[in-house]
Amino acid sequence: MNIFTSKKISINIVSYIILICMAITCLFPLFWMLSSSLKTQDQIFTDMSLVPKHPHWSNYLDAWIKGEFNSYFLNSLIYTVCSVVGIVLISSLAAYGFARLDFPMKNFFYLLLIVTLMIPIPGAFIPLYVLLNKLGLLNTRTGLTLCYINGGLAFGIFILRNFFDYLPKDIEDAAKIDGASKFGIYWRIALPMARPALATLVIFNVLGVWNEFLLALVVLQDKSKMPIQRGLMVFQGTHITDYPLLMAGITIATIPVVIAYIIMQRHIIKGITAGALKQ
Repeated sequence: MNIFTSKKISINIVSYIILICMAITCLFPLFWMLSSSLKTQDQIFTDMSLVPKHPHWSNYLDAWIKGEFNSYFLNSLIYTVCSVVGIVLISSLAAYGFARLDFPMKNFFYLLLIVTLMIPIPGAFIPLYVLLNKLGLLNTRTGLTLCYINGGLAFGIFILRNFFDYLPKDIEDAAKIDGASKFGIYWRIALPMARPALATLVIFNVLGVWNEFLLALVVLQDKSKMPIQRGLMVFQGTHITDYPLLMAGITIATIPVVIAYIIMQRHIIKGITAGALKQ
């Protein structure tokens, strides 16, 4: 073993140690949250172990029923599914149009959309509130869903246009010869080939919509329409001293996001880099 190989092994070992320490630092709060959700009120202050000897699974049932997390969870599921479907459909259509169609001021409109990425969401709360109020969509599921869709369009168009720009034109020409329309090429060829980019768009928006709090705080006042993050604030105000139930509620809000990320995380880097380099 020469000195270069030994040095490389040493660097790898140090890198792995650093990464393991970072992983433990990131995962410990999740383990502590899960552990606390299975303890009693007294055990949280006296039992410092991460694995409770007698787990109290009833905390989840109490949080689900007494804390009305069944309603919050269903609302978040509806908002997330409807918003992500809307973002994917609208942004993919717009991105394909910007990439493959020629129309006046195309680049101007594209840049106008992309500029909105630099506007912080809280900066649009006042005009958004006034607009929703005038349209009669304030404190409605439709109003909040439309806000989520609007908030995800610019990023979706940016990701998908880069991908559509570098799709082989020979495939598109062959489809035209076979009689395919513009929409047919988009639906049957471009969209299926853009699956890596679509997967990235889906996971980012699933995480964003499920974890969103500020917009729901501004738009919704009706408790029955609140998503899980907004409902968690109401639940916290009611059970602020009941730490096991509070930790159980936070765990219920966290687990779906963790599962979604684990399932789809391998698509993120692939989707972001897809279309970045011209073939």
